[in-house]
Amino acid sequence: MKALTIVVPVYNEVKNIERVTTELGKYMEKSVREIRILFVNDGSTDGSQELIEKACAENKGFSFIEFCENRGLTTAIKAGFDHVETPLAGYIDADLQTDPEDFDLLLEYADEYEIVTGIRTGRKDSIVKKVSSLLANKIRRAFTHDGMDDTGCPLKVIHTDVARQIPMFKGLHRFLPAMVLLLQGKIKQVPVRHYPRMAGESKFGLFNRLWGPLIDCFAYLWMKKKFIRYQIKRKS
Repeated sequence: MKALTIVVPVYNEVKNIERVTTELGKYMEKSVREIRILFVNDGSTDGSQELIEKACAENKGFSFIEFCENRGLTTAIKAGFDHVETPLAGYIDADLQTDPEDFDLLLEYADEYEIVTGIRTGRKDSIVKKVSSLLANKIRRAFTHDGMDDTGCPLKVIHTDVARQIPMFKGLHRFLPAMVLLLQGKIKQVPVRHYPRMAGESKFGLFNRLWGPLIDCFAYLWMKKKFIRYQIKRKS
């Protein structure tokens, strides 16, 4: 079975690090696959880095990247993809509103599909977050026609070689399935569990759930029009 590295973007999540470390460790012990964990510290200023280093020292298969400054979620995910050394890459948010064990649900389809993404069921978010997310997904789907219902779900598995072919820009984490389609890959979404945030604060508000994604949709259309793709028939 192909090994998986789970990328964990972190920005000021000091209250969640010990919990996410514990849950990821439990999942690694249960999984039949080789699982590695890669924390990407996106310029945290709250002491998250000290706890990340402690976790990496105490847990085999844990490693980290630390940014010099905060660069945003998409950049953290890209850095993770760039440094993964396994055939499969995944990611999960440090707030653990999704369950690491649900990676097993995605991995069932990882050989057949280039990206498998979760779709949150029974979302434990505020009405504002749920409505803004619903609207954002409808807007994005109208532009991309990717058929995805919840691209904001922070639980995904993607083939590493495919991930590294995707030209990344800020906000692209919402467009990963659409970009995989541009690469002529196959995509699938799978229902996963969702939990309320137990600690820390969300880094996304109404503005970057609606206005930001709308602007990104136009960037996606431009990229789709200009996207370079070719197949080699013969070479010597």
